[in-house]
Amino acid sequence: MTDTRLPADLPDRILAGERRALARAVTLVESTRPDHRAEATALLETLQGHGRQALRIGLSGTPGVGKSTFTESFGMMLVDQGLKVAVLAVDPSSTRSGGSILGDKTRMEQLSRQKNAFIRPSPSLSHLGGVSRRTREAVALCEAAGFDVVIIETVGVGQSETMVAEMCDLFVLLLAPAGGDELQGVKRGIMEIADLILVNKADGDLKATATRTCADYAGALRLLRKRARDPQDFPKALTVSAVEGDGLERAWDEMQALAAWRKGHGVWQERRAEQSRHWFEQEVRSGLLARLTGDPAMRARMAELGAAVARGETSPDAAAAEILAGLTG
Repeated sequence: MTDTRLPADLPDRILAGERRALARAVTLVESTRPDHRAEATALLETLQGHGRQALRIGLSGTPGVGKSTFTESFGMMLVDQGLKVAVLAVDPSSTRSGGSILGDKTRMEQLSRQKNAFIRPSPSLSHLGGVSRRTREAVALCEAAGFDVVIIETVGVGQSETMVAEMCDLFVLLLAPAGGDELQGVKRGIMEIADLILVNKADGDLKATATRTCADYAGALRLLRKRARDPQDFPKALTVSAVEGDGLERAWDEMQALAAWRKGHGVWQERRAEQSRHWFEQEVRSGLLARLTGDPAMRARMAELGAAVARGETSPDAAAAEILAGLTG
């Protein structure tokens, strides 16, 4: 039989920044096998307290806005500055087959060849928020491996992006040049969690439109309530061109300025503590659901009660109460 046990030196190799070891660890944490989950938990516990922190940037935008092009151009600029950049690109999964294209490595051909870059595409598996359930753990592994910036590129699913905000330090919303009608289509919720709005494709014939669109979004941001824990001039709207590289340095300067302000005012660590607490609660909920679906007797009882609810013989609340009582009893 093939020995599938993890090498004992895997944590040390991750801390040394070995990309192959990092890739193996990310594969482990994404696995749903119970034995792999136990190994992943042990690995993350071993790496806990390494003291390294990357700047976690959540990036979202509607399909076709140029997220991958922007990520590659932005990532190349950071690598040229001597920084180590990890990109966790989450591709949408089919609700029927569960499959996904996972094409980000082919779309980021230049960045994927850089020794100081790590690109990992992962299927969302229909998880809310446009992220894989284990993206948070992959981020922690990238931090342990010594990456300076971790970009979490999401599938762009609109109002569910709050999940991304719970695992990043900065949330960037990438939008295309548009008119007033398109501006109405951008939901208030995602505008409220964005730290920086970047209007992409500000080049060629679209440059003037992008400038007007940026002004529209800047005006919309001024109407939203200012955050008590951020500088007065944030959130901001800027124009960028991922193709030509224009505006990328200014966007990076603004990200660094906001991150430095939050660190200096205690907001950074407070946010990270809140996020850790949030994911602890999420894991408890997921564990309870796993117990429900993993126990044959409980699964059968859920099917019975589900049928009774469908027939109108009992209320959903009463049926749920019985199942939960069975968990605690």
